[in-house]
Amino acid sequence: MPTPNPSLQAVALALLIPLTLLSCATSADPPRDADPNNGAFVTTLGDDTLAVEQFERTPAKMTAQVVLRTPAVTKREYVLELDETGALQRYLTIISDPSSPADTSALSLGHTTLAGDSLITILTEGGEENPTVTRLATAAHGGVLPFLDMIHWPFELMLTRARASGADSVTQDLFAGERIVPFVIRRVSDNVMTVQHPFRGTMDVRVDDAGRLLHLDAGATTRKLIVERVPSVDIDRLAKAFAERDKAGRSFGALSGRGEASATVRGATIHVDYGTPSRRGRELFGALVPYGAVWRTGANRATHFATDRNLVLRDLEVPAGEYTLYSIPAEEGGLLLVNTQTGQGGTTYDAALDLGRVELTRTALDESVETFAILVEETDEGGLLKLQWGKTELSVPFTVE
Repeated sequence: MPTPNPSLQAVALALLIPLTLLSCATSADPPRDADPNNGAFVTTLGDDTLAVEQFERTPAKMTAQVVLRTPAVTKREYVLELDETGALQRYLTIISDPSSPADTSALSLGHTTLAGDSLITILTEGGEENPTVTRLATAAHGGVLPFLDMIHWPFELMLTRARASGADSVTQDLFAGERIVPFVIRRVSDNVMTVQHPFRGTMDVRVDDAGRLLHLDAGATTRKLIVERVPSVDIDRLAKAFAERDKAGRSFGALSGRGEASATVRGATIHVDYGTPSRRGRELFGALVPYGAVWRTGANRATHFATDRNLVLRDLEVPAGEYTLYSIPAEEGGLLLVNTQTGQGGTTYDAALDLGRVELTRTALDESVETFAILVEETDEGGLLKLQWGKTELSVPFTVE
């Protein structure tokens, strides 16, 4: 029996479920007797499991069963049918609630076919009693593959295609609804590739000699996921186990929600809207949030800061209005960046639009803060803006004019 992969042991311990629900695997390649056309992926974020996938591949078809845990547990079934050239012919999706009775209708049904130079998708949602049917038409070619956020079985096809091409760089189009998203796959060495997401960053992947995905590290992207291949997973039992965790109030939850901080300080009304990523056992400042690099100071949409009175952050004059906040964390504190652009995503930052930058003070917290938080507090001198995550607090004082 192979030695269990330590990361899979951690997954099982975190879930408080038997390791037997996840097939044992070594930290190198799958066992030699494993069927190369059948496999499973376990996706983790920090110390928690985000998704499990079981898939089977033939020249004309790929089927997959997936349990995705965010924002609530769903079981998903996929069937992708291909012609003799590998072009997409039909694509079916079924999304259901594993905690519902077996005869309950699916949450969502999708049926996509290739008609000439278009993908035609019929999406039915809302169950049998009050269904909503949507028809989508997307200009596309037969070589496209589905894009499924946080799900990676299509990568198996994408990477083996790239390997078979013999090229050092290949662009693979993926479709999501009415969007076509180009991914760039680059060969680094015989068994190492990179996959560049068009706006989230670059993933490092390890593949076997046929290009089948063995390990994916998205630590350099905004998703920060790790994907490992194992021989198989028990999809039905895991779906039930994860659904029970949801019922017990221990769900995975949203990857990052939104938080708000509002306060009245010396007559000034201050409001902050920000993303709320969770720690999930990860090392934060200096690792997940690198020192010396611009950080969105939250997640997803840029952090927005509004005041109805003029403020002075340290020595930076901030007129009444709305701004976005970024930061450059450092071991000793770092900098808070006040930017005049608003309405943008968190990865959109233009230094030319900075109102200014001020120093942050770093303080160690006694208790760890699991979910990133921004606080606005009144002090004897004026106010204090605090950024808290893990056992670190970064703060900057301000006064009201």
